Amino acid sequence: MISKIFPKIHTEGYKFIVIAAIVTIVLLFFSGFLGLISFLLTVWVYYFFRDPERVIIEDNNFLVSPADGEVVYVDEVDGPKEVGLENKKFKKISIFMNVFDCHVNRTPCSGLVEDILYKPGKFLNASLDKASEDNERNYYKIKDPHGNDIVVVQIAGLIARRIVCETNKDQELRQGDRIGMIRFGSRADVYYENYEPLVKVGQKTISGETLLAKK
Repeated sequence: MISKIFPKIHTEGYKFIVIAAIVTIVLLFFSGFLGLISFLLTVWVYYFFRDPERVIIEDNNFLVSPADGEVVYVDEVDGPKEVGLENKKFKKISIFMNVFDCHVNRTPCSGLVEDILYKPGKFLNASLDKASEDNERNYYKIKDPHGNDIVVVQIAGLIARRIVCETNKDQELRQGDRIGMIRFGSRADVYYENYEPLVKVGQKTISGETLLAKK
């Protein structure tokens, strides 16, 4: 019960919580109303950086969601040219994370991280389809246990200005492992082959738990 009310915090959040708490204390000396508003914002900052444990299916016949949020795109597309897969067809699922969602991202599958590529870009609304090509983003190319290419893309949004990568090239991942986070509203794309989608547009997802696709 305690972990539900006070979930674990991602290390990226501590400095923001401290700053917000100091601002709250200062404002309380001048205005109770402003202090209250700042306190509520501090609670929101704490909530934003939560990093709860998740129950992972640990079944390589499924892909799990890399993010909490809402499915905004499900379709077949060309692979991302940034990691040399533009000549292959992939299915793509995009998940939009609003400022109230948990922003810790996880790998959809077990496998070897073959490549990680950071791409600078714009900060458009992450719910727009063009954000996948125009916004600042980070690519993880993973080879799953079946030999398939799985690509996870962290995409910065209108408010998000920092993509945090916690994974290294040539690292072995287990399904549901944390790979990084994005600060303050963003999007995660998954490109995959040889799996059939299990979600549809408008569906809510939970990182590490919601089943996205099945072999």
